[in-house]
Amino acid sequence: MNDILTELESRRADARLGGGQKRVDAQHARGKLTARERIELLLDEGSFEEFDMFVTHRCTDFGMENQKPAGDGVVTGWGTINGRMVYVFSQDFTVLGGSVSATHASKICKIMDMAMDNGAPVIGINDSGGARIQEGVDSLAGYGEVFQRNIRASGVVPQISLIMGPCAGGAVYSPAMTDFIFMVKDSSYMFVTGPDVVKTVTNEHVTAEELGGASTHTRKSSVADAAFENDVEALAEARRLIDFLPLNNRQKPPVRPFFDDPARSETSLDTLVPSNPNTPYDMKELIEKLADEGDFYELQEEFARNIITGFIRLEGQTVGVVANQPMVLAGVLDIDSARKAARFVRFCDCFDIPILTLIDVPGFLPGTTQEYGGVIKHGAKLLFAYGEATVPKVTVITRKAYGGAYVVMSSKHLRGDFNYAWPTAEIAVMGAKGATEIIHRADLGDAEKTAQHTKNYEDRFANPFVAAERGFIDEVIQPRSTRKRVARAFASLRTKNVQTPWKKHDNIPL
Repeated sequence: MNDILTELESRRADARLGGGQKRVDAQHARGKLTARERIELLLDEGSFEEFDMFVTHRCTDFGMENQKPAGDGVVTGWGTINGRMVYVFSQDFTVLGGSVSATHASKICKIMDMAMDNGAPVIGINDSGGARIQEGVDSLAGYGEVFQRNIRASGVVPQISLIMGPCAGGAVYSPAMTDFIFMVKDSSYMFVTGPDVVKTVTNEHVTAEELGGASTHTRKSSVADAAFENDVEALAEARRLIDFLPLNNRQKPPVRPFFDDPARSETSLDTLVPSNPNTPYDMKELIEKLADEGDFYELQEEFARNIITGFIRLEGQTVGVVANQPMVLAGVLDIDSARKAARFVRFCDCFDIPILTLIDVPGFLPGTTQEYGGVIKHGAKLLFAYGEATVPKVTVITRKAYGGAYVVMSSKHLRGDFNYAWPTAEIAVMGAKGATEIIHRADLGDAEKTAQHTKNYEDRFANPFVAAERGFIDEVIQPRSTRKRVARAFASLRTKNVQTPWKKHDNIPL
C-alpha cells in the first residue's frame, strides 16, 4: 500500500509541475503566474477540487506519442469564491504552449456540463497558443464542442473569461461568447489572425499589442470589459465581480450585509445639475452617492465613455446601472454606447438583476459616420433590450431627455416600472433652440421674436411637468431623496412577475 501511495504522490507532483521547472521559471520571467497559481489566487484557500489530473492526449502523429504530460495543458475543477461554488479551467502555457487537443477540450467541456447541471458560474483562464496542429481536425472539433457549451450555458450560468496570455485564431470565439472578459496589460492578446498574417495579406505593419492587446480591446473594439496591470489584480477583480452575480438564472443575486441607511439624504445632489443646461457634470458622482457605501463596480469604463454601465448594491442587493455621462459628448447616444448598454441590459435581464437607469441624454449623435455605420439598427438594440427586459426597472431623469433617446432609455412606454424625474428635468422632442427654428421658421430673421419664442418653448416644455401630467413620469422628486425613493421602488418590485407570449426566441436587430 505504501508503494502505491508513494507512486500516487509522485504522479501528482509531476502533474503539478506542468511543463517542468524550466518552463515555470520562464512563465514567471514574463510576469505571469502558472495555471495552478492563478486558481489558488482566484478561489478560497483550500477549496479547489481538481478533475482529470492524469488525463493525457491520444495523438500518435509527429512523435507526439513520446510527449504525454499529465493534465494535457489545462487544469480543471471546482471550488468556492467567498463560499459560493464556481467551476474553473486554467490553461497551462508551460505544457505544449497550452495548445488545445481533443482531450484538452473534453476536460473543459466536462466542467462546463457540470456547471450547467449544478447551476454554478464558469470561469475560464485563457493562456494558450491555439489549436494543437499535430492533432489536425480533432483539435478543431474540440473547439467546436467548447463553443457549443458556451452557447448552451449563455443565460443559464454566468461565464467569465480571464485572458492572461495569447488567445488567437478560433480560440478567441469561446471568450467572445462569455458574459465578461478581463485582460492583463502587456501580456494578453486576442486576435483572429496575428501580426505576421496581417502583414502578408494586407501589408500592414502592426504589433501584437496594437492588434489585439488589452488597450485595443478595452478602448476600441469593446471585446474586453476591463484590463488590469497584472494577473493578481485581474483575479482579485474577478472575485469581486462574482460577488455581484447570482450562481445561475434560477437564483436571485446574493444579498450582502450593508451599513448604509437606505433613507440617507444627500443634500449635495440638489446642486449636482448646473444651472446652465450646457454645462457638464459627472454622473458617477450621483451613482456613487446612491450606492451602498459608495461602492460602484464599473464595466467597460474605457469604451463608449458617454454611457456608464456597472453594478451597485441597494439595501445589500445587486442592481445594474446604466447612465448617460454628460462629461463625454454631452451624454449623447451613438453606435458604440447603444451596443455597450444593450448588452449590459440583456445580461441583467438574463440573471434577474434589477436595472437602474439615470438619464441626461440630448438625443442620438447626428452625422454621416453614424448613419453609414448603422446607428438606426444599433440604436434599436438598446430599445429592444429595454423593451424585452422583464426585471424591475427604475428610471431617474436628471436633466435632458430629448427625442427618440428619451423613449429608448427605459421610458414608461417600454414598461418602465418607476419613472422619476428631478425638477431640473427637460422632457421634449428636442432642445428649445432647435424647436424654435423649426416651429417659427418665418421669424428667424427677428432676433427679438426668436428669443421670445425660445423662452416660451422653454417655459412650456423644459420641465418634467408636461410628462407628469400625462402619467409618463410617476413623480417629480427632490434630488436629495433619490436614494430613498429608488431603494423603496426596488423593494416594492422584488415580487414582480411578468408573463410574456410564447416564442422560440426573439429576433433582436443584431
